[in-house]
Amino acid sequence: MKIPTNIQYIEQDGKPVFAVIPYDEYIKLLPSEDVTIPHEVVGLVIKKGMNLVKAWRTYLGITQSEIAKKAGITQAALSQMENTENTLRTATLEKLAKAMGLSVDQLKD
Repeated sequence: MKIPTNIQYIEQDGKPVFAVIPYDEYIKLLPSEDVTIPHEVVGLVIKKGMNLVKAWRTYLGITQSEIAKKAGITQAALSQMENTENTLRTATLEKLAKAMGLSVDQLKD
C-alpha cells in the first residue's frame, strides 16, 4: 500500500488525533473491487422471490448440477440452499462464488 506524502495531521494536546489526506489519495486506498449486481438478478430476487444464489445461477444460465460439481457439493444440497431462507456459511458462499465466477459479496443478501 502506498502511503500518501501530503498528509495533514490535526493534533490535540500535542498528540495526533486525525490525519487528513486529499480525496483522490483516499480513493486510491479503497478496495478496487466494486460489488455490482445486474438489474436482471435484482429483478429475479424481487419479482420471483429467488435468493441471490438461485437468481445468479438463473441469470448465468448454469444448471444446479454444473454449479454443484464445480463447488464440490451435491445437486440436492444446492437445491436446498436455493429454496430456503437460511443464511449460508462463508465457506459455502466462497465455494459457490468461485463456481459461478463471482465475488462472495455478490452472493450476500
